[in-house]
Parts: sequence; C-alpha cells; structure tokens
Amino acid sequence: MKVVILAGGFGTRISEESILKPKPMLEIGGKPILWHIMKEYSYYGFHDFVICCGYKQHVIKEWFADYYLYNSDVTFDFTDHNRMQVHNNVSEPWKVTLVDTGLNTMTGGRVKRIQKYIGDEPFMLTYGDGVSDINILDLLDFHRSHGKIATLTAASVEQRFGVLDITEHKEIVSFREKSLSDSSRVNAGYMVLEPEIFEYIAGDDTVLEKEPLEKLAAQGELMAYMFDGYWQCMDTKREMDALNDVWKNGTAPWKSWE
Repeated sequence: MKVVILAGGFGTRISEESILKPKPMLEIGGKPILWHIMKEYSYYGFHDFVICCGYKQHVIKEWFADYYLYNSDVTFDFTDHNRMQVHNNVSEPWKVTLVDTGLNTMTGGRVKRIQKYIGDEPFMLTYGDGVSDINILDLLDFHRSHGKIATLTAASVEQRFGVLDITEHKEIVSFREKSLSDSSRVNAGYMVLEPEIFEYIAGDDTVLEKEPLEKLAAQGELMAYMFDGYWQCMDTKREMDALNDVWKNGTAPWKSWE
C-alpha cells in the first residue's frame, strides 16, 4: 500500500530557514521531519511513498537525489579519473515518487494530481509536518473493519492555555491550567482512503478538509480512529524546538525504529 505525504504547501514561516526550504524539510535532530514520518511508516512495513511537492520542490528532490551520499562515507579521488569510492552502504528500503503538484494547489488538489500513481488501490495519507507514535497497523485494521471510504486519526490534544472562570461582572473566580479533560479531538492526519476519494475532489482549488471530507461525513463515509497517544505537529518555532529537545534527550515517542 502506498503512503502519500502532503509536502507542498507554503506552510507557516517558522524561522528564516523555512523561507529557504519547505516546512517538511525543517530538521529534527539533523534530519527533515519528512524523514521522521517516513521512518514511522517504514517501521510498520510501508515503504512505497508518493510525496506531493510544491513550494521549493527542488529542495525535496535534491535531498532525495543525494540521500545515498548524505548517509555514506565517500572518497572522491580526483587523481584517478575522478573515481568515487563508497565505504559503507547506508540506504532505506524505500521507493519514493516525488510529484510536482503545483505551487498554489490546495490539499485536495494535490491528492487529485497523484491519482495516476495510486490507481484503483486504497492508500494512506498524512501531512508532512507532524509526528506520532500511532500504530499504523492498528489504524489500517480499523479502516478495513468498517468498510467506509475514509478514516482519519482523531487525536486528543491538550490545550495550551489556562482555564479562566469569569463571572458576568468580568471577575475571574478561578484559574487553572488546561488538562486532557478539556481537550477536543483534532484531525491529526494519518488517514486511510479508498480510491473513491478522487471522485470527491473537483480540482486544484479543492481543500481536502472542506468539501470532500464534509461531504463524506454527511454521507456517513468518514470514520474516526480515536487516538490518545502522542501526536505533535510543527506549526511554530516553539514546537520545532520542543521536538528537537525530546529527540536530543533520547525520549522521542515517535521513534519506534532502531
């Protein structure tokens, strides 16, 4: 089964670095967050990826083109007919298809543009800016069990700000930090989709999270995989720094591979 990763949007300008490269290429522990996401799926045996590129697509393509060199020790001998010697063989069991899905294309439009690489098979889809310790096999089993067109992961996320109880006279009568009991479910990506999803996408201007998913929900064809584990997106510099901190400390919950 193919894994499609949305990596083409302009995204949030987290730092000056994100002006020079797409957000999925911003690094956690020296590797793009895109690499971390792919390692998650690969751990569960899914190695066939379709990457929806757009903004600064050349950065993603160049990184994969040179991936072998980035991860191997190499000697370039210019005195011997420019011979290159690779001292170790570091590679991944991946097949990666990088698709230019347009600079201004919306999320649904990007999915529509890779239809020819998917064919008539179900596929998985996620965003290129979030990591999780989700069990991909459990997610897939859940999708297969209900027979609907689409499954998305509904993650429980702790709210960031404190709770204020305020009277009608604008007096604060209590204050406490938010907890998981105050949280609501959010779309964390990690979707499984049947090929019928393409019929719900009109074209480049279609936002996947709008008309397609809303229509599927109205028709009873959208199911939620309830997830209470670790999930973290990377929308701000604070979140990027936090992800780097847990990686540096060796406590990254999403790192299931060795």
